[in-house]
Amino acid sequence: MEFKKEGNRFFSEDSDGNLLAEITYFPKGDDRIVIDHTFVDPSLRGQGIAEQSVDYVVKEMKTENKKIEPLCPYVVELFARKPEKYGEISV
Repeated sequence: MEFKKEGNRFFSEDSDGNLLAEITYFPKGDDRIVIDHTFVDPSLRGQGIAEQSVDYVVKEMKTENKKIEPLCPYVVELFARKPEKYGEISV
């Protein structure tokens, strides 16, 4: 799945412009963002799309030397469940 960045969100749409997945965030200082929302279209749930979207944001924030503070319950749980994968980026 391909993700785009627009404002304070990363998202993916189908060819008709329907939203398939989205992560929203807000900046917190110069060196961190807070992920406050994730969305995956119900037709795609259970396929790992939410984690793929988080991984995309993690990759982007690493290139910007920023940490991620999870606020969204899904991201809080994901970071806690996989500290080996997300520990170095998480605040």
